[in-house]
Amino acid sequence: MAYTSVTGVTKTERVVEKSRFIAYVAHAEGEAEAREALCRIRAEHPLATHVCWAYIADKTGNEQRFSDDGEPQGTAGMPILNVIKAQKLFEVLVAVVRYFGGIKLGAGGLVRAYSASAAEGCEAAPKKLFDRCVECSVRVDYPQTDAALRFLSGARCEVLSQEYGLQAVYTVAVREEEFPAFSEKLTDYLNGKAEIFENNRYFYPFALENRE
Repeated sequence: MAYTSVTGVTKTERVVEKSRFIAYVAHAEGEAEAREALCRIRAEHPLATHVCWAYIADKTGNEQRFSDDGEPQGTAGMPILNVIKAQKLFEVLVAVVRYFGGIKLGAGGLVRAYSASAAEGCEAAPKKLFDRCVECSVRVDYPQTDAALRFLSGARCEVLSQEYGLQAVYTVAVREEEFPAFSEKLTDYLNGKAEIFENNRYFYPFALENRE
């Protein structure tokens, strides 16, 4: 099952009634990775008033956690989690750091502030479509390299590496469901002068435009 997640770590900031809200959005593959990222954020902000957070740390949405971290119940962690769900993201941690500015926001104001901070961070974060892929090696002799590169540049795949030794070897990630057709088309395009070897199968972060 394909799912959308973020890559790397994105940081955004806004000020609401003199309080600073700093949102971090990070890829988190599993609860341990989410907790480690949260520890790093806390270490970066030892004087913060609150570090509220939520995550969905798996591919299916079963590993969900959130925390208000001392804010009134229901005003921070759950609103952040609702943003993650609304944006249909998985394997993601969103933490919002607050430095209190002296003006109380009230429950409604806190919900709006944390929701807006989380949404801004999620919108800014680079996203990928994580889907099952076949990683394969395409081997061709040097007279076929130009044709192979033309085919790969126009195909729905990601070229992971290129090596040039006795033969040219291209390591490629192809969506699992498309691998049979990819292999057939490549073989036909090069008139049978390509060797295709399957290396591995795993979830790979494809560009979102490859969804359709």
